[in-house]
Amino acid sequence: MANSQSLPLCEKKPLKINTLQRAQEIAILFLFICLLVYRLLSLTDHGFVWLLAFLCESWFAFNWVLTLNTQWTPVEYKTYPQNLLQQVQELPAVDMFVATADAELEPPIITVNTVLSLLAVDYPSHKLACYVSDDGCSPLTLYSLTEASKFAQFWVPFCKKYNIQVRAPFRYFSGNSKLPSDNPIGFLQEWTKMKDEYQKLCQKIEDAVQNLATLDFSGDYVDFAHIDRRNHSTIIKVISENKERLSNGLPHLVYVAREKRPNHSHHYKAGAMNALTRVSGVMTNAPFMLNVDCDMYANNSKIVLHAMCLLLGFKHEKEGAFVQYPQMFYDTLKDDPFGNQLVLPLKTSWPGFAGMQGPLYAGTGCFHRRKVIYGFSFMDSEGNLRDVALDQERFGNSTELIESATHTLSEKIDHPHDLSGAVEAANKVAGSSYEHNTLWGTKVGWVYGSVTEDILTGMKIHARGWKSILCMPDPPGFVGSAPSSSHIMLTQRKRWVTGLLEILFSKNSPIFATLYAKLEFRQCLAYTTVLIWGLKSIPDLCYTILPAYCIITNSHFLPKVKEPALIIFVAVFLLKILYTLRFYLGSGLSINQWWNQVRMGPEGKIPYLTTSLFGVVTVVFKLLGISEVAFEVTQKDQNSSSSDDQEDDANAGRFTFDESPIYVPATTLLFVHFTALTMGLFGMQPPAHGADGAGLGEMMCCVWVVLCLWPFLKGLFGKGKYGIPMPTIFKSAVLALLFMHFCGRIPLPLRR
Repeated sequence: MANSQSLPLCEKKPLKINTLQRAQEIAILFLFICLLVYRLLSLTDHGFVWLLAFLCESWFAFNWVLTLNTQWTPVEYKTYPQNLLQQVQELPAVDMFVATADAELEPPIITVNTVLSLLAVDYPSHKLACYVSDDGCSPLTLYSLTEASKFAQFWVPFCKKYNIQVRAPFRYFSGNSKLPSDNPIGFLQEWTKMKDEYQKLCQKIEDAVQNLATLDFSGDYVDFAHIDRRNHSTIIKVISENKERLSNGLPHLVYVAREKRPNHSHHYKAGAMNALTRVSGVMTNAPFMLNVDCDMYANNSKIVLHAMCLLLGFKHEKEGAFVQYPQMFYDTLKDDPFGNQLVLPLKTSWPGFAGMQGPLYAGTGCFHRRKVIYGFSFMDSEGNLRDVALDQERFGNSTELIESATHTLSEKIDHPHDLSGAVEAANKVAGSSYEHNTLWGTKVGWVYGSVTEDILTGMKIHARGWKSILCMPDPPGFVGSAPSSSHIMLTQRKRWVTGLLEILFSKNSPIFATLYAKLEFRQCLAYTTVLIWGLKSIPDLCYTILPAYCIITNSHFLPKVKEPALIIFVAVFLLKILYTLRFYLGSGLSINQWWNQVRMGPEGKIPYLTTSLFGVVTVVFKLLGISEVAFEVTQKDQNSSSSDDQEDDANAGRFTFDESPIYVPATTLLFVHFTALTMGLFGMQPPAHGADGAGLGEMMCCVWVVLCLWPFLKGLFGKGKYGIPMPTIFKSAVLALLFMHFCGRIPLPLRR
């Protein structure tokens, strides 16, 4: 029998790349080079249209080079939780953070299920503490958590007794769950009891949501009487405490609503995470922290064990600043009409990042080293304490927090015996003015300066020389709710684009982190690939306009059918389609789902022509000092074990519209391309200059754009929220007419 001390906790292995995939990637790059050379050689014989096409194609080629850099050396990690239990005598403690911001947009039952799934993970209960940040300061959230803690006294033992895999009750008791065939004696009776108790819990929460007045605003709820969610004192409640430190008991559960005042910036989610870090630091001070969004439940009961294998399994701590689980989603609509399932990035980008300095911090499903969040470098973690300033300038004027930070760096963790006794110190560090004149938000904690605080914080960690680790167990570690409507999806994407561009055009740019810090060059390029995501909308918009413009003016930007150079353009187009399609078909997905990704995915035509454009405009306005960026909380669907509340199949997945200006550009382009196709088919164009008239290539490009904008075409004839509002149609029609007028006034160059 092998010595347990010699068994590995984890392994890092390079992924073997399919030969066909590599051939396609190199072929696409070669074709891009040929295309640009062709443009350059023939640029003098054409004018503005070809110059614009060359600039757009140069951007596409540059983006492809960045993409290849990201996914060129993919790796995977394998963990061995069974070895961890043999080698580590005492497992380290973990503080778990759950963030919610609005009890209306994020119903309490969602947060409750996430918390219950975390309380029931396979890990010694006395080593866990769960902190729930309620930035909406809602008594409903506290009430729901209090009732959930009572249910957890039955739920957690039930899950561990029968080794239940999915420990979020709404998923376990859903119609999709199946009971094991070899049920132990008494299981069905306990299962029925658990389901009845969960239904009672749901009913209590629903009754409270429907009639808030029924809550008794006294005792634990007196602080919520006549409260203003934007102007209130700190509220911290210890809902349950494992005072006896029983390994088979319940983890600590603490409710935190940090102080908010109108004259202090609260920095959205980043501020909430920093408040939780400080509160947990003076209460439990675990060396590791997990943060999840309120809708991302633990889908794998051994997530903490997997993470500990990676955080403890390498010789040097430098290798693991944080462990990131990719975001996965449950119950997406058939064929994923809104492009939420990130199939291609999971197969390419995520393993590619793991092969460099490590994956991005995605904002949820991530285990952190506390010392890393405190801003320490890996050199500090190796014992060089003399050069580390543990003072009020760094951490604030809480002696308890400074003392706990000292323990963190020296790895002397001391759990307080009385959690409730630390509430006074916790209230102080959760104050709205506590961070004033400290390094919180700059060099300590989650970093401020972007609504995508996750990407910025992760990049700052990498810039200090740390590496991160990707964990993709089977089943997936965390699963959450995907946007259920096009409006929610577009709102979310706009926030992403805006936040990423905020980072790109600031002192936090990865370029500076490479020049003046320890961000590796390839990692810098990989971050740049992500940060310029929104900027891709500009060349994409220009290239989308070109075929319509050429048909309307009877010019061309593509070679004629009889010219051999057309093969280059067709080959690039087809190879890129086959490249992405292969991943979908290889994963057992449908062509329809691939097509929905082409139209609606992160790099789909519709997001580029809507959210990305407006995200760019928003950042430009911020840079010019015209307006600031607002953090928009996206609505989460309420958990349900039945399908009664879902839309009927005929409307599920349909695109919805409102009078937001975000829909105007795509609607305008649809009008322009329809006009161009009509003019081309009926020969209504002006005379061409020699043989420079529009050809089959331009017509096919117009058809492709119309197909990509098919939801907008259906919206022209839809009714209610499924139809494009008349004000949007009117604005788009006016812009289309202006574009037609503009086309007629641009002089076309003569062929030499």
